Amino acid sequence: NEPEDEKKPNFWQIVFSTLAAFFGVQSNKNRERDFKYGNIYVYIVSGLIFTIIFIFTVISVVKLVLHNTGM
Repeated sequence: NEPEDEKKPNFWQIVFSTLAAFFGVQSNKNRERDFKYGNIYVYIVSGLIFTIIFIFTVISVVKLVLHNTGM
């Protein structure tokens, strides 16, 4: 058996898990790992960061489209 420290998700696993959950394609294996060994606060913060990035991306795209149409 691996020690618990080796089972905890690393930075990139947290990023990919957050993105997968954001798009609704999280695998059951990763979801179980996240719930069993992950820290809820890390996932909350990463979810908020990705949500803010998504909102600013949508706003930027809308502004760009409106600018290009002459509005």
